[in-house]
Amino acid sequence: MAKQSGFDSRLDQAWWVLRIGLGLGPFLAGLDKFFNILTDWTMYISPLALKVLPFSGQTFMHTVGVIEMIVGLAILTKWTRLGAYVAAVWLVAIAINLLTTKMFFDLAVRDVEIALAAFVLAKLTEVRSDSGNRGRGELAVA
Repeated sequence: MAKQSGFDSRLDQAWWVLRIGLGLGPFLAGLDKFFNILTDWTMYISPLALKVLPFSGQTFMHTVGVIEMIVGLAILTKWTRLGAYVAAVWLVAIAINLLTTKMFFDLAVRDVEIALAAFVLAKLTEVRSDSGNRGRGELAVA
C-alpha cells in the first residue's frame, strides 16, 4: 500500500511505540513479581482477594507475574493483537482490584488509561493487518 503524505508512517511509528511499551512493561513487571525490586507487589492485592485465595499473596503474585510475562511476549511477537486485547482486559481487572484496596485509586486510573492504550494497539494492529502488512509482527485473526 502506498504511503500517503507520511500518514501511514506516523501510524506505524505509533504502533511500534505502543507495541514495545506495552510489551516490555508487562514483561518486566511480571518478572519483577519474583524479585520485588520495583516494589512489594503483594501490597496491591485487595484484602478481599487475600481472604478468598487458597494460597499466599506471594504465590498469587508469582502466578500473576507469569501471566504478565506471557502477555508481554505475545505483544512483542506475532500475537500482538491478541496480547493487546488480553492486556486491556487484564489491566481493567487490576484497576478493579486496586479500587477494592481503598488506597490505590490513582493507580487504578492509570491502569484504565493503559488499558485504553492496549485497546488502541489491538485496533491499530487490525488496521495494519487489513492494509496488507502481514508478517510484520501481527496476528491476522478474524
